[in-house]
Amino acid sequence: MRIGVFDSGIGGLTVLKELITKYPGNEYIYFGDTLNVPYGTKSKEELLLLSDKIIKFLISQKVELIIIACGTISSNIYEEIKDKYDVKIIDILSPTINYLNKNNYHKVGIMATPMTAKSLFFEKRIKGAISIGCPKLVPLIESGKINSVETDEAINEYLTKLKGADIIVLGCTHYPVLIPIIQKYSTIPLINMGKCLVDTLNVNNLSTLQIKLYFSKLTPEIITNVTNIIKENKEIIERKL
Repeated sequence: MRIGVFDSGIGGLTVLKELITKYPGNEYIYFGDTLNVPYGTKSKEELLLLSDKIIKFLISQKVELIIIACGTISSNIYEEIKDKYDVKIIDILSPTINYLNKNNYHKVGIMATPMTAKSLFFEKRIKGAISIGCPKLVPLIESGKINSVETDEAINEYLTKLKGADIIVLGCTHYPVLIPIIQKYSTIPLINMGKCLVDTLNVNNLSTLQIKLYFSKLTPEIITNVTNIIKENKEIIERKL
């Protein structure tokens, strides 16, 4: 099966990593819009325009399924785009929402982009949910500053706002790369949305593994980050839309 995955940058690779682990017999076409990252501060109009270009590109690659590996797109415009194209499109947030609603958490903390937090997507669907915008994290990750004093300080700042939570959702697909750092400052269990998605997804392993990773802008930092997340053989291609 040929599966398309997209995100504002490298964050969706954490979702792709989970897909490859569970379904290694597929072709994966990934698009990371590193030229326009971050999406978390963009308007809905901008998000619609950017996602339209990416989805049309993935369709041109003859994908049979598209996964929106972006919390901001999923929380703000999924309803507008899910039935717009002649290909099945699924979002990253719904499996996590379903998981949380099956469990009795009194306080669910969500680390998210500013747009996802502003949308109150989780609060409208989960009792006891509290979202906080974390605007510093995606730029730090994309610029290769995962292991830096700035990142530690930002994480500590955001976690302070979620004290007392039973569980913390990493509400942006960039954030799983920060799990080791987050766990230095908090013992609260974490939810990786990519794992929630693959646990509910049912696709067939029909071929050998093939991975093509497209980015609208490539830098040495991006290539290093990509290589650290996706260990398997892959093509890395710069492609402006």
